[in-house]
Amino acid sequence: MASKIKSVYVCSSCGYENPKWYGRCPSCGEWDTLEERVVSNEPASIAKLKSGSLERGVSQKIKDIQSDGEHRYMTGLSEFDRVLGGGIVKGSLVLLSGDPGIGKSTILLQVCQYLGQQLKILYVSGEESAHQIKLRADRLGVDTDNLFVMAETDVEIICEHIKSDKPDLVIVDSIQTVMLSELSSSCGSITQVRESTNYIMRTAKDFNIPVIIVGHVNKDGNIAGPKVLEHVVDAVLYIEGERNYNYRILRAVKNRYGSTNEIGVFEMLDNGLHQVENPSMMMLSGRPKNSSGSCVACAMEGSRPILAEVQGLVTPTTFGNPRRMANGFDYNRLSMILAVLEKRCGYFFGNMDVYLNVVGGLKLYEPAADLSVAMALVSSLKDAVVREDVLAFGEIGLAGEVRSVSHCEQRVKEAARLGFTKVVIPKDNLKSISKELTSEIEIIGVKYLSQAFEEII
Repeated sequence: MASKIKSVYVCSSCGYENPKWYGRCPSCGEWDTLEERVVSNEPASIAKLKSGSLERGVSQKIKDIQSDGEHRYMTGLSEFDRVLGGGIVKGSLVLLSGDPGIGKSTILLQVCQYLGQQLKILYVSGEESAHQIKLRADRLGVDTDNLFVMAETDVEIICEHIKSDKPDLVIVDSIQTVMLSELSSSCGSITQVRESTNYIMRTAKDFNIPVIIVGHVNKDGNIAGPKVLEHVVDAVLYIEGERNYNYRILRAVKNRYGSTNEIGVFEMLDNGLHQVENPSMMMLSGRPKNSSGSCVACAMEGSRPILAEVQGLVTPTTFGNPRRMANGFDYNRLSMILAVLEKRCGYFFGNMDVYLNVVGGLKLYEPAADLSVAMALVSSLKDAVVREDVLAFGEIGLAGEVRSVSHCEQRVKEAARLGFTKVVIPKDNLKSISKELTSEIEIIGVKYLSQAFEEII
């Protein structure tokens, strides 16, 4: 008779399972990460069915299922609500992640202050004592009577408290510090994080209580733990930001109840995170005057246009091979733009070091920033100044053409609102611009890069 107990080896880095031990994980390639786990051959659900202690599942017709619509809790931070899709949905499980010290616990306590006016909130901390949380709350001005703090790491105790106390919102800080006592692995391991999240998820769905869990990140910037953790939750939020800047960007990479294209912009101050209602003005503050190598780009973050300054520096190289560096812009796309400028426009960068920087810590992912990048590089190469009231956007093709982009009118309206008097756009986008807008700002459509340089530089 086959044994009902067996051993498997689980990778602590990616969660890969194998009945044999390897020095190197076949899945992720990490060395000495396979750890032995003892499991049962017979699933628990099968054993319960045999004993009669488990009821069989019941299916329903979809038209018979009652749908009352989704109910959302507004957090008091419009930027936070924007990223969530309009607020926290009842019964949802939200994962908030970011680098250490980026402001995860801070923003959650600020949300507690607003929601605590009407809702009962349970804040579970596995990292800090209740006294430490109280010190941070005093600094942030959080004094609501409906906020209850619990310093506990046992998931079963936490969920039993949720079932008996029935709060309106639960915050778990963080998922890497809680654990299931029935598992032999240490807290923070792949198995503990996965099973703890599943346990909390079932509790949240059964009692229709929204839960926000905080997740740590590894050295690569990804959420620590198995990738399945992101599949279990309803929304995955990241707080991004450079340590040298006070600005923080909240971004959704998964959201079952809203768009993943929206971002929220905050500024870290002594008394917490403050919303930045006008990110474009913030990104352009401190822009140098009459300086070459600078051009303003317009990027779409969801439904919001954001203006950012792109700086380029082109200087003769002192090395055998010229250096190429990009901060906030894709390195491979920079190489492509340089190749187009050399081949199609006759600007030679072969013996030049090229440095590109997006000011303010913003990252420009969309191709619409290509034209601004090219303008900044040529401006630095020729030492010619791009006027401060000029903005450019458009995608660059390999033939040197400027291709159309989406949401053109919204970008132009944002430029006009911030005082720009001239904007260079792809010629194909001219047909989508209203006549009323052309009276507010000078709009020039270009078909090729050379035409854009004639208009701006």
